[in-house]
This record gives sequence, C-alpha cells and structure tokens, in this order.
Amino acid sequence: MAFRNEEDKKAYWRENLALLAKLLVVWFIVSFGAGIIFVDILNEIQFFGFKLGFWFAQQGAIYVFVALIFVYMAKMNAMDKRYGVDEE
Repeated sequence: MAFRNEEDKKAYWRENLALLAKLLVVWFIVSFGAGIIFVDILNEIQFFGFKLGFWFAQQGAIYVFVALIFVYMAKMNAMDKRYGVDEE
C-alpha cells in the first residue's frame, strides 16, 4: 500500500485537500449561511411545519454534515483505488 512515485503522492494529497476544501465550503454555507446569515429569508418557507431557517439551524446542518461524511468516504475510496493505495 505505497504510492508508485513521489508525483502520485503529491497529486493524491492535492486532490484530497481540494476535496476537503469543497466539502468544508458546503458545510460552512449550510451551517453558517442557512442557519445564521440567511435565516430570515429561509424562515419565510415552511418545511414539515417548521420555518426552514430554524430547521437548518437545528437539524438540517447536522443531516448535511452526516451526508458529507459519506460523500467524503465514497470519494476517498475512489481516489485510493485510482492511486493504487486502497485497502482491498
């Protein structure tokens, strides 16, 4: 389970950091943006009987965070296979 060369190692970490940055931006937008910044706008929309801004602040951000964990896992498994460092 080693990289073929130093260039693959650098490319792997570059892709990993890019993926992390994208997922953190999504997490920030959902948790901070939807739960705090845009809460007044989102509260005009009802979701399961709750104001959408309130729902994002209380539950929606957590659901998105859990979904991001699974997205990261799937993307990293694919990246590991592409670079030949998977565990299988």
